[in-house]
Amino acid sequence: MSRNLSSSCSPAEAWAALAPVLAGQPRVRLSKDAGKTYPQKHERNLTEALPSVPAAVRIFGKDGTCAAIFLDFDSSVAGQDWVQADVRAVQTWLHSVGARWIEDFSPNGGRHVYIPLAQRVTFSEARDLVEALGTRYRTLDKTPHQNLLHGCMRTPGSPHKRGGHQELAMSLSMAYDVARRPNSPTIWAAMTKDLAAEIKAVRALRQEDTFTASTADAPVIDQPTGRMSRPMQVLAQTGLYDTSRYATDSDARQAVVVAAAAAGLQLVDVERRMLQGTWPGLASFYARYAARHRLPSLRRDWQSAIKYLSKNTATADGNSNVRRSPTSQPITQAGALEGINPISNPDAEHRHIRTWRNALRIREVNYQQSRTGMARRMVLRALGEAAHMTASRFVEFGVRSIAVAVGLDHTTVAIHLRELRSEKDPLVTLVEEGRGTKGDLYMLTIPEELKTAAEDAAWQKGKIHALRPVFRELGLPAAFVYEALEHSPAMPTSEIVRLTRLSRSAVNEALEVLAAWNLITRGAARAWSTVAATSLQQLAEQFGVLEAVAAQVQRYRNDRIIWREWLAKNVSTVAELLSPDDDYPWEMFEGPPDDWSLSDLAFRSAG
Repeated sequence: MSRNLSSSCSPAEAWAALAPVLAGQPRVRLSKDAGKTYPQKHERNLTEALPSVPAAVRIFGKDGTCAAIFLDFDSSVAGQDWVQADVRAVQTWLHSVGARWIEDFSPNGGRHVYIPLAQRVTFSEARDLVEALGTRYRTLDKTPHQNLLHGCMRTPGSPHKRGGHQELAMSLSMAYDVARRPNSPTIWAAMTKDLAAEIKAVRALRQEDTFTASTADAPVIDQPTGRMSRPMQVLAQTGLYDTSRYATDSDARQAVVVAAAAAGLQLVDVERRMLQGTWPGLASFYARYAARHRLPSLRRDWQSAIKYLSKNTATADGNSNVRRSPTSQPITQAGALEGINPISNPDAEHRHIRTWRNALRIREVNYQQSRTGMARRMVLRALGEAAHMTASRFVEFGVRSIAVAVGLDHTTVAIHLRELRSEKDPLVTLVEEGRGTKGDLYMLTIPEELKTAAEDAAWQKGKIHALRPVFRELGLPAAFVYEALEHSPAMPTSEIVRLTRLSRSAVNEALEVLAAWNLITRGAARAWSTVAATSLQQLAEQFGVLEAVAAQVQRYRNDRIIWREWLAKNVSTVAELLSPDDDYPWEMFEGPPDDWSLSDLAFRSAG
């Protein structure tokens, strides 16, 4: 349809009427960078109120199905004329199969066509249809329907990055009628029948192509007991699988269930992940059944998996890497220093560490509110957490260990450590530089100028945490705000600003992010408090950040292997170790990798 048929309704009216019925679930992602990205951290509950920034609704629900097909025709591919030609052609095709649709256009010439469905279809079915249409229409962007976890699109009324809004190319009453009387299963069958040849072709193409699902080609990683291998987790989350290995959705579904059972999960764990949207890919494989039959079907598959595993001593297919992580606990080397034996009196060490934490809270006011300042605060927390775990103020660290704990690159951590230990009256002192496979030895130091105040102040309740995995996605300000709330009773925004030393705008945005994921709630007297029922661990799994942590750990393990091989070949005495003439590529590693990592810290503090 052309622009001269454009609706005269307001953007707010179009959004309120259509966004809730087109969305696959009542969630929307906001773009805080003028429409460039729609990150998961800015996902909110979908309401009828029009957002003030570009907003894209989620296409797929927690069950891995969608309520409408979203066709995005991109003018940047071949220009507006080609977009209009493709839209006219697809509308002619839709009319030929008896389908009804909604159309809108954006200020830059792109167009969207929405095909509401009376019966929701699975991720695999929707992807097949959109990819098949992509073989016919050059300007059709297939990616929104190729990502179960992150597929989203702006709907009518949404603000646009270039100004203006998504504008209906038809009257609102007509669009609303289409949304309220969606296309029947008979029409869906007609659409897929007409595209049968193209669907067969795109499936064959996927089978020929190298499987490139997100992280599917990542290195094999040792997983702690109770966690599945990465390929199986990717399959459960995204619904994407290697068609040369699994012929059908049913085969892929059974592989996930077997892998979950082999990893030590219980049936209730799998059910929870499906119902809460952590594993929408697996849920989509059961969407072919009526809702009341999905969990009973899962239970039948679970019983089959248990029987299979009981008859086979070999590890389940696709889950051969499930075993306990061999990563050791942090090693303290302070006992090697003359006159110091910190673990002989762990209570005294814990008292010192808690007093050091008081000093840290006092000193934090000196750090900038920039990302650099927040990162240094988090590095200090990582040191404090490791000290508590080892019951010693002395901890042997390398930059890679801290990098895992704080979610930064090891080269960035090295810069922060140099700055922290070069401060006047620092909170950390470098006692001994790393040698061979040993990391740097640090001591938590209470500066003289802060000693009286730190000793007089009450110890803070609870644990000190490095960056828990979920906050890799939600951000550092959210981590500090959550920390302040979990250690205190309900408090107003002004008190959170005072405790976190963050700007009011940063705190407000962090509160918005945390509330959107039900991590905090606002109660009486406009005071904020944490929601105990919401698990940081489960959210981290849903976001996929645990796999990012695991990938970082594996990368650093590989670094250690390279380093040890170089040591074995080139170093015969300690004196030679740091010789300027060494041919080892220091520019790549900037010092010997750690003999241990903080992966245990990262995973243990996730929940």
